[in-house]
Amino acid sequence: MTALEPSDAVVADETADRVDESGVLGRSYRALSVGIVSVVLLIAFEATAVGTAMPVAARELDGVSLYAFAFSGYFTTSLFGMVLAGQWADRKGPLGALTTGIGAFAAGLVVAGTAQAMWVFIAGRAVQGFGGGLVIVALYVVVGRAYPERLRPAIIAAFAAGWVVPSVVGPLAAGAVTEQLGWRWVFLGIPVLVVFPVALALPQIRRRAGGPVTEGGQGAFDRRRIRLAFGISLGAGLLEYAAQDLRWVAVIPGLLGGALLVPAVLGLLPRGTWRAARGLPSVVLLRGVAAGTFISAESFVPLMLVTQRGLSPTLAGFSLAAGGVTWAVGSWVQARPRMEPYRERLMTLGMVLVAAAIATAPAVLVAGVPVWIVAVAWAFGCFGMGLVIASASVLMLRLSAPEEAGANSAALQISDALSDVVLLAATGAAFASLGGGSMTGTAGSGSHPAAFVAVFLPMAGVALAGVWVTTRLRDL
Repeated sequence: MTALEPSDAVVADETADRVDESGVLGRSYRALSVGIVSVVLLIAFEATAVGTAMPVAARELDGVSLYAFAFSGYFTTSLFGMVLAGQWADRKGPLGALTTGIGAFAAGLVVAGTAQAMWVFIAGRAVQGFGGGLVIVALYVVVGRAYPERLRPAIIAAFAAGWVVPSVVGPLAAGAVTEQLGWRWVFLGIPVLVVFPVALALPQIRRRAGGPVTEGGQGAFDRRRIRLAFGISLGAGLLEYAAQDLRWVAVIPGLLGGALLVPAVLGLLPRGTWRAARGLPSVVLLRGVAAGTFISAESFVPLMLVTQRGLSPTLAGFSLAAGGVTWAVGSWVQARPRMEPYRERLMTLGMVLVAAAIATAPAVLVAGVPVWIVAVAWAFGCFGMGLVIASASVLMLRLSAPEEAGANSAALQISDALSDVVLLAATGAAFASLGGGSMTGTAGSGSHPAAFVAVFLPMAGVALAGVWVTTRLRDL
């Protein structure tokens, strides 16, 4: 029997799936759905909690000067993990990439949690990032191969919902753990918790999505794409380093980073991505535009509320709390079967809401504007992001041949991550150049209001360009 011929067990599984019409939590898919969403939940909790513990860790390890590298180390290695996972999943199936990624993620947490020096802590974060990159791409390949098309919007919406509780509870729980037990337990607690969802999901993944798609999928990895993956990781790292160093000599690593990034990006993303060619290239481009503009703007919202309106950091952070819920609601809306014929229109609406939210936020720079305007605007913006991000994942899987799902999933994640770093670097430079470097925490003082305008309005303009990209998602 060849890899293309279904076994009796597979035929029986497919028959059971046709009988079980109750969705992603029905008998046929319950264990798989609970397992992979639980993995997402734990990764989300770690991602939202780590920001609370990181300042304490850096201070105790005498590494405040290296603070930013604890974040950038995670990002740069995750890019390489994404590309490798795409290659691995397309040729061998997603199981190996997923298990290796979970193992690396857990190992990185242990290294960071037991570190006695800052450079060891950063190394742990880098290992963790590599594992995270493997996991996120492998999970999307599992969705594409294990779930029928009618159920994919729902499971992707469940991924988004998996971020809701961590986004609200994560920082508070991490703060309590850090104060009562120490910052190390924020890192050391997750590896133990991940055992149950992995044990629940792996047998189902092996049965439904294990092995290559075709016999030809057993070939060796594409060495050119692996080299490009090294290039994109190193280039991103150099660019981040340059953005964090205000000296003129930082131009050199910045230029080197750009020289490595450009050819790597062109080689790893679908042809025509940067000119918004119709179909898959525009889907990948839109993912980056949406994520980059929104995350770049969101990074400055708490700072603006603290320095310009005198809010406490806690209140400033809570101004974004409702967004986790509305993001999940947007993902849920796009997953409704009745919305399927209107998916592209929903994405257009989503980008309009994102642009409007970003453009509205700096209104609080005017003293007479109530600060709750930001919370309301951001809730609508997050609803739009839920529509766009989840729908982009659904369209990517629909437009991908089975043997290309891994590479295209990696491209989607690369577009997301790269736009974050590039637009954050650009907005950070604009912010600093217009007097944004001072922070006193007193209303009406500190960073110059024009510095915030230079962040939000350009990002709103890029988001509006994303509205046009949504008109090119469908092949003619």
